[in-house]
Amino acid sequence: MAGNLMPSPASHPRDPLHGITLENILNQLVQRHGWGEMGRRIPIRCFQFNPSVKSSLTFLRKTPWARKKVEDWFISEL
Repeated sequence: MAGNLMPSPASHPRDPLHGITLENILNQLVQRHGWGEMGRRIPIRCFQFNPSVKSSLTFLRKTPWARKKVEDWFISEL
């Protein structure tokens, strides 16, 4: 009975990022555009100098404005 009251995990129309990790977003953008384009569009050191997913995740998790830029870019391509 209680299960009928809960929305399914995939049905969150107001949050297009629901269920998508920051790592997944970053990996998809890097695969589509490469680090060069990432660093050009969002000029932060972790994209421009010795880029890696690990260093970028560390920076983005601590820097809300940069994370928002990455998430907004990802959403614009959905």
